[in-house]
Amino acid sequence: MIIYYGTPSIETERLLLQKFTLTDTQAAFDNWLSDERVSDNRVSAAHQSVSETKERMNRILSDYESEEFCYWAIKLNESGELIGEIDLYDMEEATGNCEVSYSLGYRWWNKGYGTEALRAVVEFGFTKMKLHKISAAHNTDNPASGRVMNKAGMMQEGTIRDMIRNSKNQYKDCAVYGVLQEDYFSENNGNRYILNLSI
Repeated sequence: MIIYYGTPSIETERLLLQKFTLTDTQAAFDNWLSDERVSDNRVSAAHQSVSETKERMNRILSDYESEEFCYWAIKLNESGELIGEIDLYDMEEATGNCEVSYSLGYRWWNKGYGTEALRAVVEFGFTKMKLHKISAAHNTDNPASGRVMNKAGMMQEGTIRDMIRNSKNQYKDCAVYGVLQEDYFSENNGNRYILNLSI
């Protein structure tokens, strides 16, 4: 059975994962939601105005009322700068399985931040929420995201043709990854990525 904690604050070596606030709206718009380089790897189109981002942010904030909602802002520990987002979703009570997705602003690509955030959320999902399996997918033309998933302990399980259709009406094949709780614990041998967890 899944144990829900909502969206607690998680601290790693370089990052702080925490709930969004309305004051994050402009930074989210500037840093990734308005960037075509990021939206090319997302289903939703790049935001054209900050009002779109504010509407999206208001939906997220209202969803925090549910303990089943797990949606983090990714911020740099030292500066507090907002660099991305990560969430657990599609929780299945019958199986204990769910999915994870994440986005980082272009300026912070290839610096290991995605891997660090994903490792922390996977660890939280398995150790605290008692999830059985966490899955993720990426467009096959975005192999860098697959490397992030692999470094976080996930293995590729297959490729699904035309899994998504993006905002430009293009179908995209997606590589599907997953990690089981038992494999995560056996491979990590007690290694922990979370420094502090506020539940």
